[in-house]
Amino acid sequence: MTDVFGLAGIFVAGIIAGAINSVAGGGTLISFPSLVAFGESQIVSNATNTAALWPGSLSSAIGYRKDTPLQSGLLATLLIPSFVGGILGAWILVVTPPGIFNIVVPFLVLFATLLFAFRDHITRRFRRNNSSEEEDLSVGSRVWGFFFQLFVATYGGYFGAGIGILMLGSLSIMGLRDIHKMNAIKTPLAAIINCTAFVLFAVKGLVAWDLALILGLGAILGGYVGARSAKRVNPRVLQTFVVVIGLIVSAWLLFKVIH
Repeated sequence: MTDVFGLAGIFVAGIIAGAINSVAGGGTLISFPSLVAFGESQIVSNATNTAALWPGSLSSAIGYRKDTPLQSGLLATLLIPSFVGGILGAWILVVTPPGIFNIVVPFLVLFATLLFAFRDHITRRFRRNNSSEEEDLSVGSRVWGFFFQLFVATYGGYFGAGIGILMLGSLSIMGLRDIHKMNAIKTPLAAIINCTAFVLFAVKGLVAWDLALILGLGAILGGYVGARSAKRVNPRVLQTFVVVIGLIVSAWLLFKVIH
């Protein structure tokens, strides 16, 4: 009976995570701790969470491809570091001793939470520093984007929460202005990062497939519901909810390490 309620809780967490991702992002801060609370190790929870949620990033990439013109040259430039970084980050996770990851993960959750909390301020800062309406990408900005994307992808393969915000910031610094064009580039890059990490996790046997299926089905349902109701949701209320959950989860994970 306990397992039944636990599995139901994971399904509900998937619904909430999928809905949040479709509206504002930050769903990992809900889905990852639900797997830890169920009793999985934090490394297996991280890998299973990636396995459950990557189809959402792939479908988003397809959706943006249909609706938004894509800068294929820039996308091609950033695909290589996304692929390499995704594998590198996942490999680092695979070889990291569980005790070390358990110590690091509360701070990763806190970092992702703060990044999510201040994302509007970060975006406004980037836009203020790049007020030109021209989207003229210099060679220097492309080189910056290549190496920063390698960092983002490595972090994404290792843990993943907050990579969308990091990529939007990087694209803003590079010189992009149109948020829809930025999302059209960000989403396929996120799909590449998550897919490459997922493949390595699966090969290494780190994915709890039954939980990934339940969480993934919930995320698909939540993503559909979230997309249908996005205009009726107050984004500030949703952001506050995710931040509060993230702070509670980071404190809980740190408490587990200390005790």
